[in-house]
Amino acid sequence: MQDPRLLAKPPVCRLGCLVLVRNRRGDVLLVDPDYMDGLILPGGAAKPNEPPHLAAARHLHTETGLNRRLTDVLAVDFTPADRHLERLSLVFDGGTVRDDARLTVPPQHRSGLLGARFVPVRQLPDVMAPSQVSRVTESLANRSLPVLLHGQRTA
Repeated sequence: MQDPRLLAKPPVCRLGCLVLVRNRRGDVLLVDPDYMDGLILPGGAAKPNEPPHLAAARHLHTETGLNRRLTDVLAVDFTPADRHLERLSLVFDGGTVRDDARLTVPPQHRSGLLGARFVPVRQLPDVMAPSQVSRVTESLANRSLPVLLHGQRTA
């Protein structure tokens, strides 16, 4: 039986659900949020009790118009609390899309995004914060891990 005290006040930790998508040239898909400097991977926080792979797919579709089935994780990144709540971010493998993949970014007043575009890997340090570049670089270098839901593959 679960201790009711564990559910009374669960620890606060936001779950970030990000997606690494590349085109056939190997460029990385990034979005440009209006609330921070620099580009970032598409994604956002999971809603309470939302499976992370579904949250990542939802954010990817909302921010770029791409529909991807996410079955593997490339990186897990913990960010300690400073100005924001602590955060555990999962970077999902969004695979490769055609070079001419059409991106659709919702109007800025609804999304907080200024745009989305593919960026060559060598240019990432010019358009991203150092911690964001490291996250992408590590994700590109790693083999993927399966996404499990109650111990079962989601695929």
